[in-house]
Parts: sequence; structure tokens; C-alpha cells
Amino acid sequence: MAKVTDAMKEFMTDHLAYIATVDEDGNPNIGPKRSARLLDDNHIIFNENTGGQTMRNILNNGKVAVAYVDWPKLLGYRFVGRAEVFEDGEYFEECCQWAKGKMGAPKAAVVITIERIFNLQSGGNAGKEIFDEK
Repeated sequence: MAKVTDAMKEFMTDHLAYIATVDEDGNPNIGPKRSARLLDDNHIIFNENTGGQTMRNILNNGKVAVAYVDWPKLLGYRFVGRAEVFEDGEYFEECCQWAKGKMGAPKAAVVITIERIFNLQSGGNAGKEIFDEK
């Protein structure tokens, strides 16, 4: 399991996340998730507000990629892993609390276990996997 560094944590708080999924026929889907945030060093959580294609794809196969990019600086990271949907319980309650004053109540909470992290920075390291240095 990949571990998010302090520099990545700071980067993630300042940039919009885009979540990519794939349906049962292999068709890609991507969309912004303004509620995406770090849950801990190995997990991203977001509020699923629409219950649309992203949620259907996650329920179908759980495969996701999350990209955070700073376009002017040509910096970014891609987090790849497996996602789970929670329509009640601890994660769902956390998402409901987080949403207060920011957006409507979520239909579900989605928790992504980060398995791999890739560099989305311009240059020679573009697209290369970032390894946990432990």
C-alpha cells in the first residue's frame, strides 16, 4: 500500500480532485469531486452526492484513479486504488458532518484505499510511479 507524503497532503488540500472510474464495458468516466480529501495516510474519502455513474462504477468493480493537478506549475499526483461505498456507518456519518455548511447531505461516503501513486509533473519523471521509501 502506498503512503501519502506530507508534501502530497499539503498539495491535496489546495487542489481539486478528479475521480476516474470504469464501467462494466470498460468505458471510462471522470469527474471533479470537490469533497475529496485525505482520510489518513493511505485513504482518500469523498462525499458521493449524486449517486450517478461514478457510484455505479465503484459498486460494479471498485477501480479508481484520483488526480490532483496544479496546471500553472505543471505539478500533480495520480492515486490509484480500490474504492468502497458506505451508505451508513462511521464513514457516512463523517461525510455528513463534513458537508454541513458546504454542500447538501451525501447519498454515500466513498473510501479509496491508495495502492499506487504516480507523478503527474511535467518532465522526465512524468507518469512514473512514486515508491514508498520505507
